Amino acid sequence: MKKLIIGIVVALALFAAFLAMGPFYVLNEGEQAVVVRLGKIVSVQSEAGLKMRSPFLDAVVRYPKRLMPWDGEPQRIPTKENQFIWVDATARWRIVDPTRFYESMSSIENAYGRLDDVIDSAVRTVVSSNYLREAVRNSNALVGSGTKESFQTGDAEGSAALDQLTQTEVSHDKIEKGRRRLSADMLDIVKAIAPQYGIEVLDIIPRQIKYSDELTESVYNRMIKERNQIAQAFRSYGEGKKAEWLGKLENEKRTVLSEAYAKAEAAKGKADAEASRVYAAAYGRDPSFYDFWRAVESYRQTLPSFSKTLSTDLDYFRYLYGPRGR
Repeated sequence: MKKLIIGIVVALALFAAFLAMGPFYVLNEGEQAVVVRLGKIVSVQSEAGLKMRSPFLDAVVRYPKRLMPWDGEPQRIPTKENQFIWVDATARWRIVDPTRFYESMSSIENAYGRLDDVIDSAVRTVVSSNYLREAVRNSNALVGSGTKESFQTGDAEGSAALDQLTQTEVSHDKIEKGRRRLSADMLDIVKAIAPQYGIEVLDIIPRQIKYSDELTESVYNRMIKERNQIAQAFRSYGEGKKAEWLGKLENEKRTVLSEAYAKAEAAKGKADAEASRVYAAAYGRDPSFYDFWRAVESYRQTLPSFSKTLSTDLDYFRYLYGPRGR
């Protein structure tokens, strides 16, 4: 009986030692594993659960089964017309062949490094072989359409005239592929390379496309030119309106002055007629006094402007120097 107990204890000890050596491991959901024995792959596990391995001999290398993101660094790439743009791409990938992945990549970090090379190269190849419009547009919806700004001036005629001056038609070149097709071309290039690493790349998307500093400056300059043209149109419209109103003002001024001159001449004519009538009546009463009064009025107006008088023996001075004042 004693020997039996000793045997059981020894067996339990050996079993405990066996468990301590780690013959079992747990594969979680969303994981897959490669079992490597002395540098050689002996099995690939893709189902979750409790698994067994040879202690001390087998190493379990775990890889995720889920989709993983790849985010590249922005690249400055020239387009087909040699316009430089910054392209920031992203992608999704997963491990579909753990055996090849282990043999070629070994680790996730190495896989990201390889994807950097492969995807960045594909993005650069596709973008540089296509025009800028292909990278920034997806359809030809803009072809044949123009952009027009409408400005209000308070009256329909003025608004129509200003719209005519500021109307800008922008033409858009027709695209042959578009951004989605370029993404598909990038994916085709990568799909031809990725399987040898046990990797499947599901999609590649240009997350952001940004103009380079040089191209941005040219775009801003074009926008400034368009704004200056519109500003000049406003100035031309304003100058035209100014000339129009000044013309109306001048015409009104001439009309008012003409009417005032006519009224003044009419009043003056009436006054002259009345004065002539009064003079005639006065002359008829006493012609000699009338002549004397007219002469005195003439002296009052003319003599102050004389600097010297050379002779007074003139009929004009008869009332000043005549012996009888006549």
